[in-house]
Amino acid sequence: MKIKKEKEKMKILLGIVLILAGIALGIYVGFWLLFVGGIMTIINAIEADPVSATSIAWGAIKIIFAGATGGLSFCALALPGIAFLKSGLK
Repeated sequence: MKIKKEKEKMKILLGIVLILAGIALGIYVGFWLLFVGGIMTIINAIEADPVSATSIAWGAIKIIFAGATGGLSFCALALPGIAFLKSGLK
C-alpha cells in the first residue's frame, strides 16, 4: 500500500515537473530563439554592407512561425506531464 502511494506521488511530481519544463521550453523556443532571434537576424541583415534579402526573409519566417513552434514545444512536454498527473490522481 505504501509503495502504491509513493508511485502516485512520483507520478504527480513528474507530471508537474514536465508541465513546468514544457512552459519553459515553449517560452525559450517560441520567444527567445525564434521571435527575438528573428528580429536580431533582420537587424543584422539590414546593418550588413550588402543588404541580404534572404536573411531578411529568413528572419521574417522565424518570427511568423514563433508562436506555433513555441506551442508545439510546450505540448511536447506538457501533454505527457498531464497524462502523468491524471494517472497519479486516480
